[in-house]
Amino acid sequence: MTKHEIISCERCRTRIECKANNFTQCQCSSIHLNLNEVQFVSERFEGCLCANCLTELKQEYLTLIENGDYDS
Repeated sequence: MTKHEIISCERCRTRIECKANNFTQCQCSSIHLNLNEVQFVSERFEGCLCANCLTELKQEYLTLIENGDYDS
């Protein structure tokens, strides 16, 4: 039995165990985002995202920046 809430990733709908009350143990804390990347993600999503989606969004942001297609 889990001690944390089971939620769906807002982007891909994968079921994840949210550990917001123990952030250092949450799967999303394994993805390191800088301030600009956090802003990019938060402009698109309000809820929790799985580590896989955060990784994909980080790469999407970097690609947009490299191509000059995103003004931060």
